[in-house]
Amino acid sequence: MNLNLKDKVVIVTGGAAGIGRATVDAFTAEGARVVAWDVTTDPKIDVTNRDVVEAAANDVASKYGRIDVLVNNAGIVRDAQLVKWKDGGVASMMDDASFDAVINVNLKGVFVCTRAVVPHMIRGGGGVVLNASSIVGLYGNFGQTNYAATKAGVISFTKTWARELGKHNIRVNAVAPGFISTDMVKAMPEKIVDAMAQKTPLAKLGEPIDIANAYVWLASDAAKFVTGAVLSVDGGLVMGT
Repeated sequence: MNLNLKDKVVIVTGGAAGIGRATVDAFTAEGARVVAWDVTTDPKIDVTNRDVVEAAANDVASKYGRIDVLVNNAGIVRDAQLVKWKDGGVASMMDDASFDAVINVNLKGVFVCTRAVVPHMIRGGGGVVLNASSIVGLYGNFGQTNYAATKAGVISFTKTWARELGKHNIRVNAVAPGFISTDMVKAMPEKIVDAMAQKTPLAKLGEPIDIANAYVWLASDAAKFVTGAVLSVDGGLVMGT
């Protein structure tokens, strides 16, 4: 199978660690020229800052002559119940700051980055936009009002942009990971990680490379007739089982 990714110019947001780092490595292994955008990289790229993102996109296009693939991977979590009720009263709520922070990075950041990159793709004759959704965007999740909303919103972005940008030979797809063995997950208590694995029909967590490989396939010529899709990479996870 010829993936035809050699020398393709790829931007990966949140590319410094976890799934983002695995995605950078996977595209690099296929011969792509990969640029990682992250708040920890030099220069620091804040995906919510329009001016910073547009300047960074212009820099990539100027250096390489085009942008072929954008992987919108950057994201954060700020978990809390909408309203936690205890002993007849409100014990806590999800505060505005936690809601706004997640919406800003996970939803607005995808919008800002895609808007900045798409004109370069159109000028170059096409491209691929890949968005990080989640199983919680499909099914919801306890304590994740903000995160689930963003991941559902990303699916709507994906389907809308696939309709709008197809005429420019730009494909737009999303990947919806299940429970993935990132450093954050590995730091959780063992019994919680084991419970996550047991909810998955394959009885194990996925690895970051599993998600990275999905991005590589969707960006490649092997998926040249796939757009507007949401690819679940979740070990067959059925929520609530």
